[in-house]
Amino acid sequence: MLARMEDRVLLYTDGACKGNPGRGGWGAWLEFGDHEKEMSGGEASTTNNRMELTAVIEGLRVLSRSCEITIVTDSTYVRDGVTKWMANWKRNGWRTAAKKPVKNRDLWEALDTEIARHNVEWQWVKGHSGHPGNERADALANAGVPG
Repeated sequence: MLARMEDRVLLYTDGACKGNPGRGGWGAWLEFGDHEKEMSGGEASTTNNRMELTAVIEGLRVLSRSCEITIVTDSTYVRDGVTKWMANWKRNGWRTAAKKPVKNRDLWEALDTEIARHNVEWQWVKGHSGHPGNERADALANAGVPG
């Protein structure tokens, strides 16, 4: 049975980096019915990909129970990592098709644990194109970048 839209959590995520690597931030905005939550954080030395992953992980971690969730991201790295690559990485002992160690394995494993708790649908949006949820997540990510 499909969940009604008001039963679905919408999670908008984004990462930001001032230099890559450099100072980075992540942002997540969750909507559930009439409720919403904004979150952000950052690291002094990181990469944009790590911040994109962290935004999704932290957004999922705040959910206290299993949910129907739509994750809206502008990161093809995160979306494709989960939907296209992760199963093979796990089967190959966290190695890529080229037999190299998967970059950011710690975060991929954390993300794998978090998404296993939920029924997740992935939605990609073009970044910086005026999508309200993505723009809000981007603002949160930039606010999370350490000064």
